[in-house]
Amino acid sequence: MSEVATEKTEKKEAMKKLRESRQHIIKATSTRVKENRKAVKAIKEQLRDEARTVPEIAGATGLASAEVLWFVATLKKYGEVVEGDKDGGYFRYYLADAAS
Repeated sequence: MSEVATEKTEKKEAMKKLRESRQHIIKATSTRVKENRKAVKAIKEQLRDEARTVPEIAGATGLASAEVLWFVATLKKYGEVVEGDKDGGYFRYYLADAAS
């Protein structure tokens, strides 16, 4: 075998070992991404028909209020959710599409 071919084979083996050693991290990350997508979808479904507060969304989705607040803040940052009027101590949020 040539030196180049040997080097390619060594790199392939090294990558294979690296993937195997990180397999549990990759799987855990993949699972978390799926959970986050599911949570965002549930939150958006709650906001589809009417504006809601974080506690209302949390109660309807079964997610923790802190987690809902984190997702709503992220959705607001990226323009998918808009902050509405204040209802008591909480703001009402609605989908940006509904604002148009």
